[in-house]
Amino acid sequence: MAGNTFGQLFKLTTFGESHGVAIGGVIDGCPPGVLLDEKFIEKEMSRRKPSNSIASSKRCETDTIEFISGVYQQTTTGTPLAFMIRNADCNSNDYTNLKNVFRPSHADYTYSLKYGIRDYRGGGRSSARETAARVAAGAIAKLILHQYNIKITAFTSAIGDIKIKQHYTELNFKSIDKDPLYCPDKSSSLKMQQLISRIQKEKDSIGGIATCFVQNCPLGLGEPVFDKLQADLAKAMLSIPAAKGFEYGEGFYSSQLKGSENNDLFEKKNKKIILSTNHSGGIQGGISNGEDIYFNVAFKPIASIGKTQKTVDVDGNAISLSIKGRHDICAVPRAVPVVEAMTALVLTDHLLRYKTCK
Repeated sequence: MAGNTFGQLFKLTTFGESHGVAIGGVIDGCPPGVLLDEKFIEKEMSRRKPSNSIASSKRCETDTIEFISGVYQQTTTGTPLAFMIRNADCNSNDYTNLKNVFRPSHADYTYSLKYGIRDYRGGGRSSARETAARVAAGAIAKLILHQYNIKITAFTSAIGDIKIKQHYTELNFKSIDKDPLYCPDKSSSLKMQQLISRIQKEKDSIGGIATCFVQNCPLGLGEPVFDKLQADLAKAMLSIPAAKGFEYGEGFYSSQLKGSENNDLFEKKNKKIILSTNHSGGIQGGISNGEDIYFNVAFKPIASIGKTQKTVDVDGNAISLSIKGRHDICAVPRAVPVVEAMTALVLTDHLLRYKTCK
């Protein structure tokens, strides 16, 4: 299986399956001298792992990172940085009855046809469990970005038809991590929780949107024409399990506007050329322009639901299926730190590429 490596200079390769011994990754190109702040990395990992949130799976993993190489005295050496995260709470028996079944909207069918073999225990390599390795690598990327005062913030902006109405600049960012859904608007969060509770009783799932913005990104990141910054961000986001859509700046809404309404105008202020608006989402011509980068990622409803559905087994026999086990009701809250991690990987890679070409 190819396609397990992301990035060019700051390159992450992940490995492992949902119910295997461990998952993990190897970062090639990590600069030497980065102090690995253990408390910060632990905090980042705790944001992704299952919680007591109503939206979350009840699988209980410590997600403790074991560094295997590339670290000496808590500092990166510049050699390949390898780490693993052991799987501790696997209930493989929950999936025995799914061994010969194609679950609706899962990777079972395509994996079976493409590779001729499939790990039915929690989806194997296709499981969202794999994203823990991304968050670990993203935490290290964030430590590099902190040196340049680049800050990445993501949050839940919509679940189902309940959406935050305020622009991200009007929200209280400090309240995001205090909310069980990582939603910065308390009123919207309560409505989202009520919706999720109702969906859970129906043995169903629900989709939503994560919004992300980047502050203090320097001008000049992005490599046209095929490695435009937004193109790499889009690839990063759409590689996240359950991700279905990506838009940056005004996104799809810009298709309804006139050029005179959507253009970002330049002006000079305090002897510096600035933009009076930011409809572009901080990127023009595929290159960061120094303004905030902001984008949305849409996530589909979780495919594993308790409601009875019709499907077939590997022999094509029609069956009725009700999926049991531990599954999220909504992917968005736990996807929030993954969105941040993938953003950090993209920006770190492009930052190193930019510094190399200077």
